[in-house]
Amino acid sequence: MGEFKREIGFYENHFKDFYLKQSFVVRKKIDWTLLILRNTRIVPEKFFKNLTNTDGLWEVRISAGKGIFRILCFFDKGNIIILLSGFQKKTQKTPKKEIKRAERLKKEYYDNK
Repeated sequence: MGEFKREIGFYENHFKDFYLKQSFVVRKKIDWTLLILRNTRIVPEKFFKNLTNTDGLWEVRISAGKGIFRILCFFDKGNIIILLSGFQKKTQKTPKKEIKRAERLKKEYYDNK
């Protein structure tokens, strides 16, 4: 069986700023989840889901301790996942303001390329 890999990239420091604010336990779970994204051909929806009604946005889904966290991202050139921003989820639905922010960041990413 061949080795499968996705690359993970970042746009500016939005994800990093979010990541560094998290507890050690949450950061470890984020690291573990990103490893699954990189190395698993078919990622279970429990960890990675396409957001409908958006312009190609996906969410990385993390559950750690008593918290639920999301990292919004998109695919660039096939197997490169660009992480945009993260937040702690407090409601059932992904907040519209987070989706709007991610869509704006994605547009900036392509405008600056």
